[in-house]
Amino acid sequence: MTEPLPARDVGEVRFDEAVDVVVVGLGAAGASAVMGARQAGADVLAVERSGGPGGTSALSGGLLYLGGGTALQSACGFPDSPENMAAFLRAALGPGVDDDRVDAYCEGSPDHFAWLVSIGVPFRAAFCDEPNRESADDAGLLFTGGEDTFPFDELAVPAPRGHKPEYVDSAGGFLMERLGAAVSTSGARVVADAGAEALVVDGAHVVGLLVTTDDGPRAVRARGGVVLATGGFIHNEAMVADHCPLAHVPDPAWRIGTPNDDGRGIRMGVGAGAATTRLDSFECALPLGPPHRLARGILVDRDGRRFINEDAYTGRIGLHALRDHDGVVYLITDDVIHEPNPIGLRIGYAAATPEELAADLGIPPDALARTVREYNEAATRGDDPAFHKRAPFLQAVGAPPATGIGAVDLCVDHGAIYATFTLGGLVTDRDGAALDGEGRRLSGLYAVGRTAASLAAHHYASGISLGDGSFFGRRAGRHAADRARADRSSPA
Repeated sequence: MTEPLPARDVGEVRFDEAVDVVVVGLGAAGASAVMGARQAGADVLAVERSGGPGGTSALSGGLLYLGGGTALQSACGFPDSPENMAAFLRAALGPGVDDDRVDAYCEGSPDHFAWLVSIGVPFRAAFCDEPNRESADDAGLLFTGGEDTFPFDELAVPAPRGHKPEYVDSAGGFLMERLGAAVSTSGARVVADAGAEALVVDGAHVVGLLVTTDDGPRAVRARGGVVLATGGFIHNEAMVADHCPLAHVPDPAWRIGTPNDDGRGIRMGVGAGAATTRLDSFECALPLGPPHRLARGILVDRDGRRFINEDAYTGRIGLHALRDHDGVVYLITDDVIHEPNPIGLRIGYAAATPEELAADLGIPPDALARTVREYNEAATRGDDPAFHKRAPFLQAVGAPPATGIGAVDLCVDHGAIYATFTLGGLVTDRDGAALDGEGRRLSGLYAVGRTAASLAAHHYASGISLGDGSFFGRRAGRHAADRARADRSSPA
């Protein structure tokens, strides 16, 4: 279980100061909450555990999943609509997506993109045709969730929605530089190297926060509310052990986050009565590129069988490989299909026939031979009835002019990249307000970013973390500011 950090009763606390809104954490979600509150006229205190803005957001590729007809999509010639975007997200992020939050996100996505530009985040109107990760140059738009692959290309019109700030290669640090600069000029007060200890409650209302700073402990009253934006819990070993099956969690070296992704904000929220959901849900990327051309090979499990269309989004591939096949996976390829690649995938086994290759891999020879034969026959026809891989990636494996057949070892226990982070957290509504177990708002408490349960219910699309974190962070900041305004105007 997630052990709560109990809230303190207001009767036990003497406040040192009062502000309109307190934001805990300054990644993309927290910085956006600060900006949303400040632009709504609130007096804001931001509490950051490290030395300044950044967090896991700064370590990311910088992709923001946005759509519905953003100015960048239009400039690059890709029509989209909120309804089309929502149809994809419901299919791709489920099962169990929050329809109300998805609708709010898709409807507000074009405006949110314009807002990011307005506060100083630039984007270059250029499309990158290498999907699944950030562009190697500063191109601003790409496919990042398998929108153009089966089955999603049959459920919604494919549209790229990965929006990357104008920066070469990984742009997370650059994004946070821009968001941090916006915060620093916004008039908000930032207290760095400060730890949030507990929420303060007055009955069912969250009214403040206990903080430890270099100058000692402080109690801060929050007229409008406290916004928790402290990240997930991928680096809390006890929480991971409790909620994510141990066999499914790779080596900590590939857990995406900072040491501050320890679940503290989630535990604080639980201590104040907030509900959690999907704490067992996580993202797991298994990159097969770039280049995406490597998807012309086929993925097989320990039984020598295919289990997915290889041109799919790498997060979907990785989750199925790890969760459903215990991370025992091989990419079957040859010396024509395979090529040098930036992530260092190499052919580790080579043989003249599938049967010989299977013997080297320790998988059933007859099964692998049958899988390769059936796939090659289908690829020669330009069809993949089993998994619907698209025609550009259909190529017979181990057939002339290839001189044999080979395998890339993608087993989790052999050092392959299985990059994971948590998706579950506090239950929230479309304004980022935390909810209790009955679905009621906890007055004065908000959770955003990975502290809240992601839009990605059980599957992921790259850019959703920064997208929904910044989107709902901004909304939470505005909503808390409105509460503070009402508090100031109410009779004493």
